[in-house]
Amino acid sequence: MAKKIPPAPGSASKRAKSVVDTAGSNGSGRRSSKASASKSTAPKASGSRRKAAVAAEDARPERLPLKNKAYLPELSRLQIELVKLQEWIRHEGLKVVVVFEGRDAAGKGGVIKTITQSLSPRVCRVVALTAPTEREKTQWYFQRYVAHLPAAGEMVLFDRSWYNRAGVERVMGFCTEEEYQEFMRSCPEFERMLMRSGIILVKYWFSVSDAEQERRFQARLNDPTKRWKLSPMDVESRSRWLDYSKAKDDMFAHTDFKQAPWYVVNADDKKRARLNCITHLLSLIPYQDLTPETISLPPRQLDTGYVRPPMTDQTFVPEVH
Repeated sequence: MAKKIPPAPGSASKRAKSVVDTAGSNGSGRRSSKASASKSTAPKASGSRRKAAVAAEDARPERLPLKNKAYLPELSRLQIELVKLQEWIRHEGLKVVVVFEGRDAAGKGGVIKTITQSLSPRVCRVVALTAPTEREKTQWYFQRYVAHLPAAGEMVLFDRSWYNRAGVERVMGFCTEEEYQEFMRSCPEFERMLMRSGIILVKYWFSVSDAEQERRFQARLNDPTKRWKLSPMDVESRSRWLDYSKAKDDMFAHTDFKQAPWYVVNADDKKRARLNCITHLLSLIPYQDLTPETISLPPRQLDTGYVRPPMTDQTFVPEVH
């Protein structure tokens, strides 16, 4: 029987986003900054401003970490729904783009892996671009991202995106003021162009507190299998927390618009963040259950006397385990 998932009410999403932003979603947050500024008109040292930003970032409700007993069954259910969404995207020829942005170590990669775990790479693919080449630097800024946009029946997950210009490039000085201002003017129109072409655009910002980011950085330092995740740029971002907060707030002010809003995910608890993000994504795209009917396997071909080459002619992987 066909199943249709209605879109999530916009008011709920806006309320959720407002709560996180007030707490300083991955930045001091406009409201928190104003509140801090109203307490005193005297100029404050940069250290005080950073403390205020960190305090705002950490001012979020504390919840116990989600246990696997509750997490795994719900994840299994959601992954089945993701397969249904995948089949609907393929059947209807939809073009879906999901942008994942946020602080370093906010858990974007983990959510992306969780989404793609049970999906076909021919339908759902991940785009995680490296730094632009010298040739790409001379191109129209959005050009290298356009090449990775989906065709009909595809969903593309951007692990960071064109918003690099509003974040790391802005903070680290990798772009000029003119390039930055041009991005802020062009980005909303660029995204409207994508949507007018039939692309479904979803943008997520993963918000993590200062304390949780510090804990994850330390965990990466102590784990040889995760140390590669901690780049020099990540280390530098720790000393520029306030700058990234301001960059995020400015980015939201220019690019959080009705047709393509930012959805903020509280990512201090990775498991909750994954479940919440997937649940929300499923609510945004109405789909029906196109699960194929159960089939029976045909009998194996009968042996007609064919003699296969000896096993010794093949090179096997050594069985060390």
